[in-house]
Amino acid sequence: MNTIFGEQGECLIGIEKSDYYSLEHPVQLAEYCIIVIHKGDGIYHADFTSFNFSGPIILFSTPLQSIYIENCKNIEYTIVKFHGDFYCIEAHRDEVACNGLLFNNIYLEPSLSLSQQQHEDFHKVLNHLQEELKDPNSSPMILKSYLQVILAKCSTAKLRTMEKQDLTLAKDQQMEQFRVLLDQKYLTLHKPNHYAEILGISANTLTKKSIKYFGKTPSQLIQDRLILEAKKKLHLTTLSIKEIAYELQFSDEYYFSRFFKKHTQISPQVFRNKGGISQVAYLSK
Repeated sequence: MNTIFGEQGECLIGIEKSDYYSLEHPVQLAEYCIIVIHKGDGIYHADFTSFNFSGPIILFSTPLQSIYIENCKNIEYTIVKFHGDFYCIEAHRDEVACNGLLFNNIYLEPSLSLSQQQHEDFHKVLNHLQEELKDPNSSPMILKSYLQVILAKCSTAKLRTMEKQDLTLAKDQQMEQFRVLLDQKYLTLHKPNHYAEILGISANTLTKKSIKYFGKTPSQLIQDRLILEAKKKLHLTTLSIKEIAYELQFSDEYYFSRFFKKHTQISPQVFRNKGGISQVAYLSK
């Protein structure tokens, strides 16, 4: 057995391999996914973001993202899936700072290129995790420990990669300012020209620079920022859909639901039902 299920039949933690599980067509999984590409290449699609990759590399996806791999060539991969009810990345952010780094970041490409040595190290941990999953007497504590090791290794390697990139790539100060503005103003400023005006550039220039720097248009980033906040509130709070719509400054919950479904293919309620409400939501009460 490679999967542990919860009382409602949901996957709490599991491992799938490319021999038996295909990502060639869009799927929306209720779990966080760590996709270790051992070899091969293709195009990874996660919602409206896509990029070329070549193994060995690790790809990441958050619950109920629409993901698939296009133009797969000689690809071999292992998927580690875990539900927020089994391991809450927000509750463990002090031990594993992966929330906002590996997952739930609209600016960073959800990937981590691996050296051959890193790939071998990850392969060993994956094998240990799989052996534990096969053991009917395995402890959830042991499974969480292996998962935490994988997440911690990914986070550390991602941070080191970013530090190297900062040393070699010149930062675009206007785009960094746009990032800050977006995080501050996303609730009230919904059009690219609003940000362009503050930055003192044309909307066309903002679009060109944003695509070059972030790989996304300003409109995509604005929408992604709103959706990210909506997902956080659905998963990390017990607020009603109506209350979340109000906090995100939508005119009513129906407009919010239509907006959310347009960009995620599912309604806010379905997202909450499948992803669950994090234990953090109850601890903060």
